[in-house]
Amino acid sequence: MSVRAIPVLRPLSEARHGRFVLDPWLLGTVLALLALGLVMVASASISIAERQTGQPFYYFLRQVMFVAAGLLVGALMLRTRLVYWERLGPLLLLFGLVLLVAVLGLGREINGSTRWLGLGLFNLQPSELMKLFIVIYLAGYLVRRGEEVRRSVKGFLKPMLLAGLIGGLLLAEPDFGAAAVITATVLGMMFLGGVRLWQFGVLFAGTLGAAAALVLATPYRMARMTSFADPWADPFDSGFQLTQALIAFGRGEWWGVGLGGSVQKLFYLPEAHTDFLFAVLAEELGLVGVLVVVGLFALLVWRAFVIGHRAQQAGSDFGAYLSYGLGLWLGMQAFINLGVNMGVLPTKGLTLPLMSYGGSSIVVTCMACALLLRVSHEHPLQKQPPVRRVVRQSEQKHTPTLKRARRVNA
Repeated sequence: MSVRAIPVLRPLSEARHGRFVLDPWLLGTVLALLALGLVMVASASISIAERQTGQPFYYFLRQVMFVAAGLLVGALMLRTRLVYWERLGPLLLLFGLVLLVAVLGLGREINGSTRWLGLGLFNLQPSELMKLFIVIYLAGYLVRRGEEVRRSVKGFLKPMLLAGLIGGLLLAEPDFGAAAVITATVLGMMFLGGVRLWQFGVLFAGTLGAAAALVLATPYRMARMTSFADPWADPFDSGFQLTQALIAFGRGEWWGVGLGGSVQKLFYLPEAHTDFLFAVLAEELGLVGVLVVVGLFALLVWRAFVIGHRAQQAGSDFGAYLSYGLGLWLGMQAFINLGVNMGVLPTKGLTLPLMSYGGSSIVVTCMACALLLRVSHEHPLQKQPPVRRVVRQSEQKHTPTLKRARRVNA
């Protein structure tokens, strides 16, 4: 007796003849944040752009070009298999270190920091690239040296020493915000990689101690901490940025003053279209707009971890660690920027991912999201086929006879 075979459901990426199978929640969230960011950059920068360049939409048009470039580069990365990124991890990391060293000698100084390399039409910020490169490298390292990381101190210390080197180069610019994000991302990835808890606890305490020592040893960082604790003590000097941001939040109330109606962006709030874009959004769109943005970033991080879990179940450790690392990085940077705008964290020079004005930040973040979409394409959600009754050929052959017998017996 032969049994008719039930067809096995092929992967969705193959079932659709090579078409990309992308996570719709992640893709929709990224596009929503990009669109909302463009609207808010146009609103927040219109006054300063007209004053500096005579063109009200100067920064908006440049942001449109940055977003277009980011989407183009992301589309190219989306067509590259993850195995190639795993192999390129060490080379990308070395390239990032070269850029960090180069910016110290050849970089442009803006607002007291040397963080940018002038490339003609735009300025490249190497720290943004390094955030992506360290995640790609560390994801591959956890695959290659996973057992060593979980069983020995040496396997755990190697990436942490590397993070210390990167942090030292960033602090020399200085860029304390990027150093904090990279260090926190590395710690989070090592924790998810299965490092022993006592080792993680010791290093976490040591990292906090080193950060505290840096703050105490540097007068301007200490001033930032002091102004953060009580910005109203000096509202016209050290606490100026934070007090203006808090005023913007207060004016926004529930529904905001209306798109384009912000007063704080009229030369009161410094960096209104970059670091403090969220404060302008809170003033114009109110608590409702704030909750929408927070919800979108929470959804972005959640989908990154869902995609990572799916890759892990499929046996792709690199895809899993890559997704976890990208989710940690984007979530951490968004959390810090939102916290700074709301006055719950000290001021850092960090942009809001996918929203704030800035070419390097937008392009690199689009690249990170493209990698997440690539992981979701290679490891799509597999739907179980419906349960079908297996019918033997002998039953099919005698089915009419059985029906006639039932009618006769009836």
